[in-house]
Amino acid sequence: MSLFDYKARTLNGEEKPLSDYKGKVLLVVNTASKCGFTPQYEGLQKLYANFADRGLEVLGFPCNQFGRQEPGEAEEIGAFCEKNYGVSFPMFEKVDVNGDNAHPVFKFLKSESPGLLGTEAIKWNFTKFLVDRDGNVVKRYAPKDKPEKLADDIEALL
Repeated sequence: MSLFDYKARTLNGEEKPLSDYKGKVLLVVNTASKCGFTPQYEGLQKLYANFADRGLEVLGFPCNQFGRQEPGEAEEIGAFCEKNYGVSFPMFEKVDVNGDNAHPVFKFLKSESPGLLGTEAIKWNFTKFLVDRDGNVVKRYAPKDKPEKLADDIEALL
């Protein structure tokens, strides 16, 4: 199994096979609009702008599981990201990343790259997963890891 075996719905409701990203390096992030880490959207957009032409895709998955920091509907989320941070990378529908209703994409990511002490649970918004061109999870980053700190790891996969 690889990440490319899964699908997710975009913010506009379109079912998107992640196999559409085969051959790309992916940075998958659970996001939120009302979080202390929300300014990381700016850094994620910079990574995307700097590396998209070399094969990077940033995939944002809004999540409301942590302090209810993503209360909006799809249209509001998209407008917020674009207006406040110029986000042009793909954004997906709001998902759960933990628990019984966790989206299959995040079940896979967590099982392939557990966090500290082997725990799979995502602790907060803006946990990031770096995925290689073959759909294999390479590394997991904590919410406090700023996007610009990931540039060398991304470059190594490009």
